[in-house]
Amino acid sequence: MWDFSFRRGIGLMVQTLPFVLLRMAVYFGAALAYVLVTGTGAGIGWGVGALGDDGFRASATFFGGLTGFGIVLIVMYWLREYILYMVKAGHIAVMVELIDNRPMPEGRSQIGHAQAMVRERFGEASVLFVIDQLIKGVLRAITGLIRGVFTLLPIPGVRQLITILRAFLRVAVGFIDEVILAYGMRTRATDPYASARAALVLYAQNYKPMLKNAAWITLFVYGLMAVLFFIMLAPAALISNLYPGGMSAMGIVIAFILAWSVKQAVLEPLAVACLLQAYFRTIEGQTPNPEWDAKLDGMSAKFKQLKSRATRQGQVQTP
Repeated sequence: MWDFSFRRGIGLMVQTLPFVLLRMAVYFGAALAYVLVTGTGAGIGWGVGALGDDGFRASATFFGGLTGFGIVLIVMYWLREYILYMVKAGHIAVMVELIDNRPMPEGRSQIGHAQAMVRERFGEASVLFVIDQLIKGVLRAITGLIRGVFTLLPIPGVRQLITILRAFLRVAVGFIDEVILAYGMRTRATDPYASARAALVLYAQNYKPMLKNAAWITLFVYGLMAVLFFIMLAPAALISNLYPGGMSAMGIVIAFILAWSVKQAVLEPLAVACLLQAYFRTIEGQTPNPEWDAKLDGMSAKFKQLKSRATRQGQVQTP
């Protein structure tokens, strides 16, 4: 049914506990920031609202809370490059080492070893972030090709089906960009652009089994996140009652934030651990197919950018 083991994925999570704890600190900290800053904004709005009637106070409280939420959202947006470099990529690096049964070096922490590997492969955080964005662009092109196949099928209501498929594929490939990054770490590539290009070609020529595995993992992750959301509604309602004016509607937002933090801290790395198993098992013994390389070159400008950067870096490295 699928090409990975949840048991092995959970084992990798246990073996990389320092990174799991780091992710929990980052994302639970972000959730706390959302709650506190949103509450502070709502409190300021509540105070300003005292200058008007009840309707004005309610509006001021709402927009104050919305402003606080937006501030944290902007901060998290700017921190995404740092989080990818220091947390996500490092966690991937350690999982790759464990999958290949490579021992951790003595005298160095797991996090320190992983971050040294990331620096060795990518240098600056900006390089890793650029590669990650290019990878996501190519993955969108591959899913676009799959959607195009469905448009040719004589199925009643195919447009509605494609809309649902588009949304599902967008979510399903959300974990795959990290798997593509893992390929370069596993192969000890010196050119991160060239390794990302090769990994994408290998993914494209195996897109059917990879999407099948991603689909199962996506259903598991977001199904569990939905369950967590409903569980979090009770404590979220208590928290929202502490807001000025008792902003009960904020309970839904807080429950979503709490469920999101668990997903990012625990469920997402578990999904990546499972997809790494599936990807490495699927491409074992394969080499990038030139036909798929040419196909991606013709359908994705981002893939062309990867090839161009890989060529330039290869020229620089040539003695």
